[in-house]
Order: sequence, then structure tokens, then C-alpha cells
Amino acid sequence: MKPILVEREVEEQTQEVDGAVRRRRVPVRVNVAESPLSWLHARGHLDDRLFAAGEMLRRDYERASLGPQITMRWDPVRIERGARTPGTPGERAIAAKQRFDEALRAAGPGLQDILWRVVCAGESLAMAEAGLEWPSRSGKLVLRIALERVAQFYRVQ
Repeated sequence: MKPILVEREVEEQTQEVDGAVRRRRVPVRVNVAESPLSWLHARGHLDDRLFAAGEMLRRDYERASLGPQITMRWDPVRIERGARTPGTPGERAIAAKQRFDEALRAAGPGLQDILWRVVCAGESLAMAEAGLEWPSRSGKLVLRIALERVAQFYRVQ
């Protein structure tokens, strides 16, 4: 499959000489076929609201460090001089875990599996349908319902 590259802007932090942290937006090219959620959004199967809700859920999943990890942590140790976000990294991870759990609870018991598989684990819809033993082509509708509830939880307009 040929990658679909889209221009997006991301925030980049630069360290000043006096220790102050500046932020600026830089353009990057993103392959939207990398994530099943972005693949669906790029082809018009998900609107901007549902895509944003899914990305917020995935971001909380990643910030809470809920994904599989190896035994050795290779993350660089960062010492920040200015407090840009309240709380320690551990407190922010706990808050992200609480938001993630509450968002899944808001989605409901029958919809949590498809959310986790597609949004967090990055499974394709076909793989998620097969893993959940659902009929073919039913995952897209169920995922849309689940993302609608997550969008309500995150108050995405």
C-alpha cells in the first residue's frame, strides 16, 4: 500500500540559552495509513469530532504508559526548569490513567473492546472483528458508536 502523506503541524520545544523553553509549530509529513483511526478519518469514514475523540483516548492511553513495555526503560531523563504542566510525571500519568478508565466506562461494556483494539492497540477493523468474533463489516458502525460516547465524555465539539 502506498503511504498517504499529509502535512500537519506539531509543536516543537526548543531550549533557549538562558534556560527558558520556547515552543513553535513546525510542519511535518504524517503517514495517515499508520493508524487505523487516521486511515478511517482520511477516507471520510470518521468525521473530525470522532477522530479527535479517538486521538484523545489514545493520548491518555500512551501518557498513562498502559502499552506493552520492555523491562529496561530507555527514556531519557529530563529535568525541566519551568513548570509548564502541574504535577510530577507520575501524577500526570495517574491522571491520564483515570481519564482513560473513565472514558472507557462512559463508552459502555460492549464497546470497550473495539475501542481498545482499534484506537489503542492499533488493530485494523478486520482484525478486531475477527478477534471479537463479530460479523464482517460490523466493526465500523460499532466503533463510530463507541467514539461518539467517548466524544461526549471528552466534551469534543
